Order: sequence, then structure tokens, then C-alpha cells
Amino acid sequence: MTYEMDIAGLKRDLPLCRVSDDLYIGAFVMFGDVELTVHCAAELLKLAPEYDYLIAPEAKSIPLLYEMARQSGAEKYFLARKQPKAYMQGVFSVNVQSITTMGVQTLVLDMEDAKMLKGKRVIIVDDVISTGESLHAMEQLCKEAEAEVVGKMAVLAEGDAADRDDIIVLAKLPLFNPDGTVKA
Repeated sequence: MTYEMDIAGLKRDLPLCRVSDDLYIGAFVMFGDVELTVHCAAELLKLAPEYDYLIAPEAKSIPLLYEMARQSGAEKYFLARKQPKAYMQGVFSVNVQSITTMGVQTLVLDMEDAKMLKGKRVIIVDDVISTGESLHAMEQLCKEAEAEVVGKMAVLAEGDAADRDDIIVLAKLPLFNPDGTVKA
């Protein structure tokens, strides 16, 4: 089963994936789709408030984050990693449970990155916002870094996130019943 989605003028067929016995989601994966990544980055940048830096959670939003930075001429962007890396001199972390991740996930930010973010206006970027848990974790990391979140952007919003007015999105992605029909 698939769902045809119009994403800011580009059409894609999203496979429907089972989350539970009565809930399916449209799988939106930008990896490998250069046309979609470039297009969505350009469309989101048209809607972006003034900012100093872009930041995103690892991993599915990395192509979008990079492309938005490239198109805007940014020399730096930031990534919250899923685990500390050897090159990090210090980190702070937030735990998150998202709809597409099995189990609790951790997002970490390098202290050197946090120093650069301090006092700066940032936009949190993601591919899809569902429950809002990853977004909340990113907001917490930015708060700890003393950065000002001036925008929250995603290509798609689904579930309760689709009704939020504090997130800039290109399209709303419905949730699905097991037979592929859109949930009411």
C-alpha cells in the first residue's frame, strides 16, 4: 500500500508502514532523493524567519539540513548526534522517544557547538514531525546551549503535530488505518 503525497508541488508515493495493529504511517524518506531534498530545502527557506544557524537531529534530516545550509550560503550548521563521539570534548544530552524509533533515543550536543550557539537565533529543522518528542528534545538542547529558537520547520507534520501552529511545514501527512484509508 502507498499514499500519493504532494510535497510543495512534487508528488511522491509513500509506502504505508505498520506502527501498531490499528495505526499505519506514510514512510517519508529523503535519503537518495536529490530532487526532493533540493526542492524542500528551497521551499522551507522561503518560509524561514531570520536566523543565525540551522540545527537538526541525527539522522534522517541530515540531507535537508545540509541542503538548506548550502542554498542559504551558510558556512556552518549544527547536528544533534545520537551518541557522543570521540572528538567531542564534552556534551549534554536529552532522551527522546519518537514514533519511528524503537526504544528511548538520546540526542547530544557538543559543548564547543553549544558555545557557538549561545545567544544565536536558531531554526530547528526536521524531515517529519509526528509526536513532537524529537522537536521537544531539540528545544531542550537549544535552551541548554542558551540559543534562541526562532523557528521550527519540517517538510511534513503528521498526527497531532499537523494541528500545531508553532511549526512551519510544507504539507500535512495523514495517519492511516490498516486498510490504507486515512484516519478520521
